[in-house]
Amino acid sequence: MTAYCSSGKPIEVLSELFERLCACDGGTVLVSADEIRQWPCEAVMAMKRQRLIVKGRPAASAICPGCEHECVMPVHTLSTREDTGSSFIVCDKRSDINRVPVPSERLTQWQCTAGLVSAFIASTLDLRRPIRQTDDVDRWEIGMVLGDKRSQMVCLDTSITSSLVVGDSRVPVTELIEFHDGAYSLDAAPIRRLIDAATTADDRYTPNNARREARKLDTQAMYESWQKEYRALRKRRPGMSAVWYSKQIAKMDIGQGRDSETIRKHMKR
Repeated sequence: MTAYCSSGKPIEVLSELFERLCACDGGTVLVSADEIRQWPCEAVMAMKRQRLIVKGRPAASAICPGCEHECVMPVHTLSTREDTGSSFIVCDKRSDINRVPVPSERLTQWQCTAGLVSAFIASTLDLRRPIRQTDDVDRWEIGMVLGDKRSQMVCLDTSITSSLVVGDSRVPVTELIEFHDGAYSLDAAPIRRLIDAATTADDRYTPNNARREARKLDTQAMYESWQKEYRALRKRRPGMSAVWYSKQIAKMDIGQGRDSETIRKHMKR
């Protein structure tokens, strides 16, 4: 059985995952096997069991274990007669290293999407209506929820923070999620109060272009700050690996809490 460290709390891990979901513009958050080993065991087991994360395709690149430089390199996989893949990295940085084997478990990835989060919320609220994405890439219809006075459509919005939206009101999902007895759950009482208090508004199906554009500008500015710092670090410490530079940026304020792998992907553009 794989061992996990106990750093952090299950709610904190899920909050970070939701934050990354918002940052990827409605896409898919990928979590590597190395990263998931740093999460609390009970959180990982609950996420897998409740399908907040599902297994994704093996990583196409990985940190090369061949030397201390920790370069991120493409992974090659050859099939054998037993239909088991043999994965390796071809080092082109050093003359004394050629083919470096990569264990298959290091290529394992898990993924989280807004659709999975929506399905989790629908299941927790015992909603039978199938979830569906609206015309807005950041918004999903979850289903009709009955309050004490009325029923309204509840949506998941990931444009700024992962929030439940009812009419013109919203509440962050992390404020509603609890973790007890090895499972995540949703406190339904605040949602029912939100349904009774919220004003019904048809514009919940209309993308908020101004808000989305503002968020994209903020994200672009963050990427540009990483790129600027990356160039400065290369001048001060030439010859270091991309992973080393990204880890340094992750420690700075401009990292804004993003993991080093996310920074590495955007700091060279």
